[in-house]
Amino acid sequence: MIKRAHIRQFLAVVDAGSFTQAALRIRVTQPALSTGIAELEKLVGTPLFIRNRRQIRLTEAGGRFLPIARDLERGFRAADGFGRDADRQAAELKLGIIRSAPGELLQAIAAALRPGFSIELVENSDSELRSALGSGRLHMALVPLRDGERGEHVVPLYEEPLAMFVAADHPLAGRIEVGPEELAAETMIARRSCEFLGATSRFFTRHGVRPRFALRSESDERCLRMVAAGVGITTAPMSLAIEGIVPLKVAGYDFRRELGLLLAPAWRALPEVAPRLAHALETIGAIAAEWRRSRVDAAA
Repeated sequence: MIKRAHIRQFLAVVDAGSFTQAALRIRVTQPALSTGIAELEKLVGTPLFIRNRRQIRLTEAGGRFLPIARDLERGFRAADGFGRDADRQAAELKLGIIRSAPGELLQAIAAALRPGFSIELVENSDSELRSALGSGRLHMALVPLRDGERGEHVVPLYEEPLAMFVAADHPLAGRIEVGPEELAAETMIARRSCEFLGATSRFFTRHGVRPRFALRSESDERCLRMVAAGVGITTAPMSLAIEGIVPLKVAGYDFRRELGLLLAPAWRALPEVAPRLAHALETIGAIAAEWRRSRVDAAA
């Protein structure tokens, strides 16, 4: 007989992507987890995971079993809460976020969602978050929207340009626009979280700019504070500007991003989710409009 422990173990491995991390997440030993998964595979009559040294991934049968397992887990959760005040039970929300999401905006979005949802945040790249959303490991993702990406389960928030940022006392700070070749002697700072990192590198290479790098970091705050300190210059979305740095337009550098929320259709349609989400999204829309006005338009 399949038990709830089997379902929890299966979902933990799917969500963590490894037996080691899954065991830590649900607080069991790795041998106990492996035994539980082996029992489940015996009960369903087929392997559910392909195991190799680099990664753990679902078999075709595992992919078919995944939505069943998630439905079972939701049923177990509903049974746990049966008889309680349903209106007071927060719905589960696994929210994926890109690393370059502005912290202040994310705080406001989380605050809008928190009254109706029990939130777990997952930070990753755009491609990884989209994959997790498609496989049911996430319910919602804050990501850069792709060209023309619209639909019932897409919630656009705001659009903004990227600019080169320099320290407020930098010699170029007073210029309205510079040519890329004028930056050849500048020291750069690489924001590894930037969605346009590769495209930015190719842009400057095409113009013969091969700068020295003073810092390469996943931390946007660290990169921008080093710009403010005069250590180097970097490209970033306008909304990430901090005190002590100013945007500088580089001729031909016309990258823009539009942040938005992607919603998992099956999760959004759940009766305990739909009414709470509709209210939260209305609040988030107002937050995004104010954010664009105060942080993007004002900095332009």
